[in-house]
Amino acid sequence: MPADDVTHWARNGGVNIAYKVLGDGPMDLVFLTGLVSHIEVMLEEPGLRRWFERLGRISRVVLVDRRGSGLSDPLTGPLTLDEEVGDVAAVLDAVGSDRAVLQAYASGGPLAIAFGCLHPERTLALVLYASMVRTLQDPEGGYEWADPPDVRRQRIDQLVAAWGTGSNAEVMAPSAAGDPALRAWLARMERLSMTPAGVERLARNLEDVDVRGLLGSLRVPTLVLHRTDDQLIDVRHSRYLAEHVPGVRYVEVPGRDSLPMVGDTEALLGEIEEFLTGGRASGVDRELLTVLFTDVVDATRRAAGMGDGRWRDLLSSHDEVVRAAVTRFGGREVKTIGDGFLVTFEGPPSQAVRCARAVTGGVRDLGLEVRCGLHTGECEHLGEDVGGMAVHIAARVCALAAPGEVLASGTVYGTVVGSGLEWEDRGSEHLRGVPGQWPLFALA
Repeated sequence: MPADDVTHWARNGGVNIAYKVLGDGPMDLVFLTGLVSHIEVMLEEPGLRRWFERLGRISRVVLVDRRGSGLSDPLTGPLTLDEEVGDVAAVLDAVGSDRAVLQAYASGGPLAIAFGCLHPERTLALVLYASMVRTLQDPEGGYEWADPPDVRRQRIDQLVAAWGTGSNAEVMAPSAAGDPALRAWLARMERLSMTPAGVERLARNLEDVDVRGLLGSLRVPTLVLHRTDDQLIDVRHSRYLAEHVPGVRYVEVPGRDSLPMVGDTEALLGEIEEFLTGGRASGVDRELLTVLFTDVVDATRRAAGMGDGRWRDLLSSHDEVVRAAVTRFGGREVKTIGDGFLVTFEGPPSQAVRCARAVTGGVRDLGLEVRCGLHTGECEHLGEDVGGMAVHIAARVCALAAPGEVLASGTVYGTVVGSGLEWEDRGSEHLRGVPGQWPLFALA
């Protein structure tokens, strides 16, 4: 389904889940809110609209009203995370998405974590901002900073009493609490998302949520973000996640606001964009390039066996072969990394492939083997250097190549089909630190 900014409904059994599609970026991103949600009123707030428009440059954004809120069906009884996982899957099916990034805020975090554990094949990555693992204190289980049951119930009573007035802006967005437009929007958002009885029902339902037991089995790329002095959600919730989720990237930024579109939004959006794409678009010069990495096979053992002087002479001859091939095929040497090279090519990637083939053949005459990795994608110009996810992908592809092999990502292969180059399908691989599975092809 293309982006159309129109509200639709997905069905999970007999329950209707409201969703809206924005943006047209290359990946899908599902936004999961906390308690308060109304996908039409959300977009009435200019800052939040800009937030989703920025994400829409890199993704197709899917906004969802969770069961019991906004335009989705109300709760008729207790609600389990397993049921909500089914709701998210139904939305993905409805929009025709096989895999998506789940970006979650506050109590949306446990839902995103549960979905990522139960459906890793449909989870491209998790982005957890100001998220929690459980709502109640458990000192013996290492979760002592959350509210004890009596304090939690007092907070729910206060929330219900102030519901629909906008006064919750004082803890959700203290830096903008004096903005009458923001308070009016928040008041309208609360009133239209659910009744006071509805928010009490959902808040009490959250007391049974605890996903600590799932964290160790989470095997999808995960970014955890939090503002250090968040006045609504204690930063120690995210620090706990950072300590217990394998391979997590944790970023803590200054600020007191909990609402993501208030305060320094660029600090958050920049981290999200860099995590998902490998670079930040704002103020960054990007160009579509083919990136070539080369690496001498078994260099340490060879150097130890030959001695420093002879190895240095051999490596110098290797460098001459590589540089001659780079010049011949129109590449640009960016830098050397150890005994390998980072080279970029403009235009069609076939010249980069032929350069890699010339390098592997040329150094073989010296008694050396090199592995080469290629990927075509957007790169950031960082002075004379280059960066971004395309560079990381090319490096990961190179690391998987066999001695004497030229290994390329699917973007290279798909672009050079018909150029006379022959390839062998090597299947799909997970590249460390890169979301998703990547098809790889070896030059025959």
